[in-house]
Amino acid sequence: MTRHLSLRGRALLALGAAAVVPPLVILGVRRLGLDAGIALAVAVLVMLPLIAWLAAAWLAPLLRLTRALEGAVLSYRDGDFSLNLTPDGPRELIGLTRLHADLGLALREQRQHLAQRELLLDTVVQNTPVALVLTAASERIAIANLAARQLLGDGRSLTGLDFPTVIATLPETLREALQSDGDRLFTVTLPDGAEETFHHSTRSFRLQGQPHRLRLLRRMTRELSRAEVATWKRVIRVLSHELNNSLAPISSLAHSGAELARRGNTERLPQVLASIGERAAHLHGFLSGYAAFAKLPAPRREAVDWTGFLNRLGTLGEFNRDGEPPGEPGWFDPAQIEQALLNLIKNAHESGSDPDEIALRLTLAGGELRIEVLDRGPGMSEAVLAQALLPFYSTKRSEPGSKAGQGGTGLGLALAREIAEAHDGRIALGNREGGGLRVAITLPQVR
Repeated sequence: MTRHLSLRGRALLALGAAAVVPPLVILGVRRLGLDAGIALAVAVLVMLPLIAWLAAAWLAPLLRLTRALEGAVLSYRDGDFSLNLTPDGPRELIGLTRLHADLGLALREQRQHLAQRELLLDTVVQNTPVALVLTAASERIAIANLAARQLLGDGRSLTGLDFPTVIATLPETLREALQSDGDRLFTVTLPDGAEETFHHSTRSFRLQGQPHRLRLLRRMTRELSRAEVATWKRVIRVLSHELNNSLAPISSLAHSGAELARRGNTERLPQVLASIGERAAHLHGFLSGYAAFAKLPAPRREAVDWTGFLNRLGTLGEFNRDGEPPGEPGWFDPAQIEQALLNLIKNAHESGSDPDEIALRLTLAGGELRIEVLDRGPGMSEAVLAQALLPFYSTKRSEPGSKAGQGGTGLGLALAREIAEAHDGRIALGNREGGGLRVAITLPQVR
């Protein structure tokens, strides 16, 4: 009868029984002629079982729910969300068990969703051609995908093994790359005799509060081969175009000179021969530019006095100085940096900028020297900025009036980049506010 009463109803029923039953028992006992003490004792004896039964009836659903919740919590701790509680007892507890059932259903759906995502991620990681190795702080391997197992362990499982021990027998170049903390491109001869080019990248992060390191090895041989073929095709097209542009006029002028000589008309021969010489000089300069790019020697760094360096550069290219040079001497190969800056200044003049707006700015901060060439030309589009530093990409061909290097050969900016990187530096291009371009060469000044 009291099964579906609320907890409040059960409490009121117990209190009502405690208030009504004792007086009735005492009254009944007194009518039997017994004195008050005996009547009170009888009332107490009658009330104790009644109160015990009411308390048990009141607390029973709470005890059942407590045991059920304890079992559910233990199941959740073990990752089992399938346990459901049977709705029973007072209305409040029935509502609580239904909420518990909804929570279990939500957790099961979330767990299933996470399991599917984990399966998808594991499938992607295991089947990617990039070799992936995740190590913990102890250098124990936590994850190694199929590509890593084939490259580093002959296909065997590497999980749980010591990473330095695994790579100890690898070729020296591959082992050095995996031990380094930076990104690098390298070529290694594999045990089967094949040469492979890899790109190694590594990152550190915290996983579940513990430091981990992720290493990625990507085979680049095929991509580099395609890029090499594409570059050679571009070189051949540029060379063919330039050679034809020079050889065709030379051939025509030579024929004209021979015809003039045959007729005895020697007055125009010097002009014809001078034109042939100009075209030959242009072709020589063109080929010398390519040879300089291909045979760039290692830089010979030395302390460079700014006054002499800037005065000599000013005699070769026209520019203004933006600010004063650093108080400390520079540390670089003066001949190579001079060549790079001459290319950039020449580009600035060819951009259509007002010559008075072409400036050179020098700053020294944080152990790095920053050399900027500034102009007020039309600048570059985003597409050209992304390609301008590539060899053989001439911005003069793609955007008339904009930057160009080496007379349209696409080597001016590329040579500047090669010189900067040979100094362990970098080069960056960007459009200026108000129009124009900024080309910045940054060089480390560590001696």
